[in-house]
Amino acid sequence: MPSITSQYLDRYRRLTAGDGTGALLPVTGAQRRFVLVRSLDPSGRPDLVPMFFAFPHGTVDPARLRAAARRLAARHTALRSRPTVVRGTPVLSVGEPDVPVNRPVPAPGERPADALRRALASWDAQGPPLRLFLVHDEEHREDILAVVLDHAVCDGRSLARIVEDLGAAYAEDATEVAREETEAERVAYRDAVLGQLAAEERADTPGAAAHWADRLRAVRARAEPPRPQQVPDGALPTGAARASLPAREDRVPFPALLDACRAAARALHGPGHVVPLGYPWGGRPAGAEPVVGCFLNTVVFPADTGQDPAPEATADAWWDDLDHADAPFDAVVTAVRATGSGWTGGLDGLLTVDDDNRRPPLRLGGVEGREVHVDGRPVRAPFAVSVTQGAEIRLRMVWDRAVLADDTARRAFDALTGALRRPHTP
Repeated sequence: MPSITSQYLDRYRRLTAGDGTGALLPVTGAQRRFVLVRSLDPSGRPDLVPMFFAFPHGTVDPARLRAAARRLAARHTALRSRPTVVRGTPVLSVGEPDVPVNRPVPAPGERPADALRRALASWDAQGPPLRLFLVHDEEHREDILAVVLDHAVCDGRSLARIVEDLGAAYAEDATEVAREETEAERVAYRDAVLGQLAAEERADTPGAAAHWADRLRAVRARAEPPRPQQVPDGALPTGAARASLPAREDRVPFPALLDACRAAARALHGPGHVVPLGYPWGGRPAGAEPVVGCFLNTVVFPADTGQDPAPEATADAWWDDLDHADAPFDAVVTAVRATGSGWTGGLDGLLTVDDDNRRPPLRLGGVEGREVHVDGRPVRAPFAVSVTQGAEIRLRMVWDRAVLADDTARRAFDALTGALRRPHTP
């Protein structure tokens, strides 16, 4: 039987046969997941990737910023392409670069963060995938710039390139990007996606299906039913907790982060569950240009809360998983469901890991923006953990207050940080 990737490529080729415009581009397995998640959301809400930067008031020129953002989108095909479904086939529809700079105004009694949350909550999924929001913070005499992307066109590895290129475009004279440059990038992007799909097609094997079917056989989404009554009127929909730990010379090994998330899941659900945790993994296909896009696959770690295995056991299982990590997410879900599992692909936790040396600061007109957080935005899973490693280890956990009570979530965060404070020898 043809693999899911093979079936997708066949549908895409039939859809675009005879079309010489190149306006419809194929999507990676990672992009298919985001399109599917959006289609299952009753509100059609996309996953958003925002970055927030504080600048001294008046140093950002909105007109120059919009011109820079248009040049950025002209140079990166994904940033001017809208995820859509044509005759049942997910694709990217390439359009003209159009990046608005919105100016939300806080209502009386609102803080700038409130205005930004409100603006992001009203995101129109049919609009451009890259948008900018600039709001004035009168109290601190700053302007907060939000650079926000539809996750279907951008993964974590693209963020550094976007930040660097936006700053460079802001420093340029207001000239249009040559059509030849735009077309060359479109071809490079299409080639990169086709290369990624070829890699996914090779990885989507009976052996990979058997591995994931066995590995995730016991997985169930373990989140409690929503309890909206626990969220007071006017409260933010998500809670957040942060902590900093001393940096380690060799960084925290990824299996240690998985074990820490297992400890958090045990604090949330108690022993005796196998909780699905998702994390991004992968990269661009070999030989591809370093194009902006969404290529990182979501890999599922089955966190058995009834076990506390030795570090080497987690590491061994994780290395086995990486041998099959290129199998696309939808193929993994299909393989697990073929065993009779009721799991539909929902994730109870998300883990992302970043290196603070990988992302340059955003500089606009010689002024460096200070990256800040805006809490309270919706989270797609009951909880999500982000880890930034650098001069120190910065931990952040957010949770859905309609699913998890604050005190329960904070106990889970304490379990997470406690696990990372203990020595880990794989």
